[in-house]
Order: sequence, then structure tokens, then C-alpha cells
Amino acid sequence: MICFDLLIGFLKVGLFAFGGAYGAIPLIRDVVLSYGWIEDEMLTYMIAVSESTPGPIMVNLATYVGSSQAGFLGALIATTAVVLPSFIIILLIMVLLKKLLKNPYVQVVLRGLKPCMIGIILATGIFMILQHSAGSPGAFSVDTTAVIMTIVLGTVYFGSGKVLKNGISPIGLIGISALAGLIVYGL
Repeated sequence: MICFDLLIGFLKVGLFAFGGAYGAIPLIRDVVLSYGWIEDEMLTYMIAVSESTPGPIMVNLATYVGSSQAGFLGALIATTAVVLPSFIIILLIMVLLKKLLKNPYVQVVLRGLKPCMIGIILATGIFMILQHSAGSPGAFSVDTTAVIMTIVLGTVYFGSGKVLKNGISPIGLIGISALAGLIVYGL
């Protein structure tokens, strides 16, 4: 039964996740929490780990959740289910690509999806910030260290474009973030 639930749950994620990994996080959160596979706090930690490890976030999260629920078979089913819709859609698009992209209705839909994905990604970021800024239930406190680190990392990211030709790479920023987290919170 759990394998069937993993298949259906991650097929939903694979079918309806548009805009990349960050746009899929709310959908993954909804599916994982509705089935009760892991707690919200653990999911947030797994999102951070999935961002830091090689591979797509959706695949990493599906593999972890599947593994935690049904071992290797669960990991295989969840991972396959999350990538299968994209794989099939890409195959179909490759066949129809020339005709499809010339269609003005398709161009309008694609242009309309961009601001929607930006809003979903921004809302996810704000949700995660607010969720981790809250102290005890009902009380609101701000982790000033986290705010300062966010501002410094944002400055490094946007300021590096002025100093370096192409700016700092996302991998470099993840490395700097990890090092800063170790120094500030680990010591």
C-alpha cells in the first residue's frame, strides 16, 4: 500500500510541478504532509540537504522520502514516479517541438507561466523565512544572526557581478553559505 501511495503521490508532483525545483517545493510539501510521510520540520531540513547535494531537488527529495517509507523499493518507485511525467512530456515535445513553439497560444501560455513561477518561488522563500523565524508557537521572534547572514550572502551574490565577470556561481554561493553556517552556528 505504501508503494502505491508513493507512486501516486510523486506522480502528482511530477505531473503538476512547473517552474523547476523551487516552484515544486509547495507541491512536494503538500503531498508529503498530506500522506504523513515526514514532519514539516524534517522536510525543511531535507530541502536544504537536497539543495546542497548533486542532482535535482525533486529527485533527491523523492528518493529520500521513498527510502524512509519503504526502503530501496520505495526510493526507486518515488524517484521513477517524480521523473516519469517529465520524461514522457519531453519526449512528446521533442516530436512536436517545431510546430508547438510556433503556435501563438503556446507562446502566450509560456509567457504567462513565468510570473506565476516567480510568485510561487518568492512565496516559498517567504514562507520558509517566516517558519524559521518563529520562536515558540504564538510568539514571533527574529533570528538576527540568520537575517544578517542572509543580507551578507545576498550582498556577496549581487555584488560579485560587479567584481567578477559572471558573478559568483550558485555552487560557490552554496559553499560560502555552508562555511558561514558552520562558523556562525557550529562554533
